[in-house]
Amino acid sequence: MRSPRRLLAGVVAGVVVIAGAGWAVGARLRSPADEAARRAAPAASLVTAAVERRKLVSTVVLSGMLEYGSPLPVTLAGVVGGGAELQRATRAPRKGRIGEGAVLMEVNGRPVFALRGAVPMHRTIAPGGKGADVRQLQRALRRLGYRAPASGVFDGATIAAVTRMYAKKGYEAQQPTLTERQTYETLRKAVRTARESLATEQQALDRGRDVLPLKVRLDNAEKDLKAARAALAEAESGGPTPADEADLAAADAAVRAARERLLEAEQALHQAVSQPTSDPATSPTAGVTATPQPAAPRPTASVDTSLLELKVANARADLAAAHQARDLALRKAEEAGESRLAELRGAVRTAKEAVVTAEQALRQARQLSPARMKVAGARADVAAAEEMLAEYARTYGVSIPPGEVVFLPKLPARVQKVAVKPGRPVEGEVATVTSSAFAVTGSVEAAEAELLRPGMKATVELDSGRTYQARLSAVGEQAGRPGGEEPPEGSQAVLLAPTGRAGLRAGVAVTVRVTVGATEDPVLVVPVAAVITSADGRARVRVEYATDRTRDVEVRTGLTADGNVEVGGALKEGDRVVVSGG
Repeated sequence: MRSPRRLLAGVVAGVVVIAGAGWAVGARLRSPADEAARRAAPAASLVTAAVERRKLVSTVVLSGMLEYGSPLPVTLAGVVGGGAELQRATRAPRKGRIGEGAVLMEVNGRPVFALRGAVPMHRTIAPGGKGADVRQLQRALRRLGYRAPASGVFDGATIAAVTRMYAKKGYEAQQPTLTERQTYETLRKAVRTARESLATEQQALDRGRDVLPLKVRLDNAEKDLKAARAALAEAESGGPTPADEADLAAADAAVRAARERLLEAEQALHQAVSQPTSDPATSPTAGVTATPQPAAPRPTASVDTSLLELKVANARADLAAAHQARDLALRKAEEAGESRLAELRGAVRTAKEAVVTAEQALRQARQLSPARMKVAGARADVAAAEEMLAEYARTYGVSIPPGEVVFLPKLPARVQKVAVKPGRPVEGEVATVTSSAFAVTGSVEAAEAELLRPGMKATVELDSGRTYQARLSAVGEQAGRPGGEEPPEGSQAVLLAPTGRAGLRAGVAVTVRVTVGATEDPVLVVPVAAVITSADGRARVRVEYATDRTRDVEVRTGLTADGNVEVGGALKEGDRVVVSGG
């Protein structure tokens, strides 16, 4: 007999088998309604996002390359040295830093100096040269410690400063070439020859028979005129002639003698009239000297004075005759003087006419003389030769060939690329120089380029994750590209300047984020997809206030960045806005 336990286990197992078979059959057997319900899509649910309050920053992201800034290709403006032989590099530029006054390279053993300046080298700077390039050169010389004026003229002082600059670097300033020295000497000889010819022709003219008699005649006429003028001047001074002076002197002597005789006669007559009669008692013949006693008045005896009176009358007549003689001599002298003046004036006029006639004859003879024409031609030759020599001498001496100086906008700089090798001809670009500051070059799509403006802040990120602050320097053509490369089609070049340089290395790829907009304070932001524009042009969002229940809220939009947009209106932080669904 079976035990009760085995019987119970068999019954339970049978029940389980029957139940499993029934479940399997039931699972496979569904009604058409159940099948349709099972296959229908589930009810749609809303996709929402929370309204946030934070600062919003809009950036343009680009990939760039870190390089030294302001790349500038360097070419020589002309020959180095004074010759026109093949220009061959004897020392190529070296990469690295280069300062003002340094020798960038050598061509045919001659130096090429690097100086700071905005005006490019474009000509040979020769003695007497003027211009902005000369003034720029003088400023560079002064910065280097060589005393130079600031006149803008390549004069002796500037030449001395240039000579010292070359000597300090172990070179000699460019002297005139052999051809230039030969030309200068030829011009000097031409001047000497022309002067000798002029002297010869002038001597022939001076000694020529055609004008020598006329020159003698003119010389004699000038001497006659001089003598006539001297005689006239002497006569006009009022002095009498020696003969007139003698006559006047004799007349004056006769007047004085007559006056003396008249005085003597008058004195004798006066004495005779006033002399008293002699007294015998007082006569000295008495021999006794007695004390004078008052004499009693006695009558004066009569004296015969007729002879004395006659002498006085004759003396007066002689004096009157002497005065008449003197007046006559004086009138004769005056008449003779007037006549002589008239003669002398006539002689002066005649002498003047003779001089004018002789001058005219000599002038006409010289104008028509072949010797005169030769002298004129020789004088013109001298003037032309001297002018050519002076013009050549203005640019003769120490000069700076156009290829021996390279003016760079900023110094010190860096030689980034060398385009010529030693021993190779110098043709075209010789090197590329950059500034000592770093720059980031890259490109952005044209649409994004419209958002960029010089001066915008940016962040430069290295592969290591380290970041540096920077500013946007230029966009488009102003930005340029290293080596003159063009940006990809549909893009524009950008140039940025990092504000620091520690840890930076040229030739490294970087990621740049340029800030094109930012809010000053935290603002409410929602995903851009949550904003709907109505038919009336107003923006709104759908706010979920209960499960699957929404309401429209009108908003004002602002800055957009990273898929979010600034909004304002009847919203608060934490509200859920519908992004999709519903």
